[in-house]
Amino acid sequence: MPFLENVLRGRNVPRARLDEVAGHYYHFDGRSPIAAATRGIIADLQRELEQHGSRLPVYGGNRNWHPFLADTLRQMAGDGIRRALAIVTSAFGSYSGCRQYLEDIARARAEVGAAVPEVDKIRLFYNHPAYLALWRERLAAGLARLPGAALVFTAHSIPTAMAATGPYEAQLAEACALIASGVGAPRWRLAYQSRSGPPQQPWLEPSLDTVLGQLHAEGATGVVLAPLGFLSDHMEVVYDLDVEAAARCRELGLAMERIRTVGDHPGFAPLLRTLIAERLDPTLARLAAGPRPAWPDACPQGCCLPPPRQR
Repeated sequence: MPFLENVLRGRNVPRARLDEVAGHYYHFDGRSPIAAATRGIIADLQRELEQHGSRLPVYGGNRNWHPFLADTLRQMAGDGIRRALAIVTSAFGSYSGCRQYLEDIARARAEVGAAVPEVDKIRLFYNHPAYLALWRERLAAGLARLPGAALVFTAHSIPTAMAATGPYEAQLAEACALIASGVGAPRWRLAYQSRSGPPQQPWLEPSLDTVLGQLHAEGATGVVLAPLGFLSDHMEVVYDLDVEAAARCRELGLAMERIRTVGDHPGFAPLLRTLIAERLDPTLARLAAGPRPAWPDACPQGCCLPPPRQR
């Protein structure tokens, strides 16, 4: 519960919803899988860098639990680090997935003081060819296991007011189309999951539950769920999909196949190494697939602003 209270601090989330989400954690012995997943990404990246002759150390810092960002930055300062690149666990742009991390880093730097490292952030990589290829590989295997199933990509729902200030919806739709076309699945849907705001606040739709009901009504017999909006199999994946969505599919008579996220794919650390390399060497090409160029190193002014406070 303390972790969830940190996550939702300052947000108008009903207490009943907080208690409900806490029950999801109790379902998994009160522990979120995100900590182990993040440690795995850190270890994979450190190993990848070392294997390619880089001596860059990799640190981990969290927004809502130990080690907190300020503690990590304090450790880095003590280790003599003066400049750093931040990798956040989101490929897509939104306030909560991009700008809020920058604000958290700024607060942590202010807390640490004069010796704190400067911190830049790697660009959004939703349309990087290597990132798309990881999803295509896993999705192709899942579709092969459930031939003829409907394809549904999922992402975390966010308030519509937040979505309006950033590229979240457009980037998700573009990535879905690029991935689906690469596996020969031109028909797909995007559904939103895991909303947590008050009922009176509009959030992105359609919900996954709604889409599953529509597929059933249209005569679908199976569904492949690809949680594209997530990098790791954390609570919103292992509970909201593997427990709740699976139960809904059983109720509707839909066979279900859930694709694993790509944070533990052997190709993910090489992707991160490429993104680091391009920031260290401005002569390297910024790779991107699809109709839009690579996202800039610094987000445009006014992009991904926070939504207005709900009263």
